Amino acid sequence: MLSPDTINALARQLYDARKARTPLRHFSKQHPGMTIEDGYAIQRAWVALEVADGRTVKGRKIGLTSRAMQQSSQIDEPDYAPLMDDMFFSQGGDIPASRFIAPRVEVELAFILGKPLKGPNVTLFDVLSATEYVTPAIEIIDARIEQFDRDTKAMRKVFDTISDFAANAGIVLGGRPVRPMDVDLRWVGAMLFKNGVVEETGLAAAVLNHPANGVAWLANKIAPHGEQLNAGDVVLAGSFTRPANAVAGDNFHADYGPLGTISFRFS
Repeated sequence: MLSPDTINALARQLYDARKARTPLRHFSKQHPGMTIEDGYAIQRAWVALEVADGRTVKGRKIGLTSRAMQQSSQIDEPDYAPLMDDMFFSQGGDIPASRFIAPRVEVELAFILGKPLKGPNVTLFDVLSATEYVTPAIEIIDARIEQFDRDTKAMRKVFDTISDFAANAGIVLGGRPVRPMDVDLRWVGAMLFKNGVVEETGLAAAVLNHPANGVAWLANKIAPHGEQLNAGDVVLAGSFTRPANAVAGDNFHADYGPLGTISFRFS
């Protein structure tokens, strides 16, 4: 376990890197004994810095929800991070690429809660009961800690990703909101177009067999820290496509069929 001083110093580095848009070296290389618990401790310290700077937490994201991504990251469960208020962008408009270091785009569903969810023992059915509506969402991920080491080209470890807000950097809500029982959420599909070409396709069942399972997992995971999901929270349930790289000038269009579309451009 890293010392409190080290945790706070690393959180400050991430806070500064987000502002300066300058990637950091892998924390796990600097601190070989780093653990998943250290990663979350750094994340919480970073949240405290953002809140002290006037930002608010508007919800949470869940990542690494697919079996393939967990295997590639050598972990057996998802990860999570907060959604800050300045991470939300309007659909149909321009998103400044200069806000990010190495942005990538993922296709997801967002759960907007009408009632709080407090673990332990939250189930999929509790999530469906507590959810006001579900809506298409795009997550923009980024790398304040570089994805690949600039010298060795080694991929960053999951501890680095967790520290780095689980790579979260932005969210775009859109499409047609639905009540959670009005649609079989497992069968919600999407096509992601980049500059008019189909880049990725996927089904929401790729998220732990049902996207609401991710929300239940999250509520139970944060309970030992005295935390809960609150009414009004936006919860990104996890991507069901691979991330698509983005640069200034790229146009993205996500088609969710009966649930509508989301479009935006990196300017």
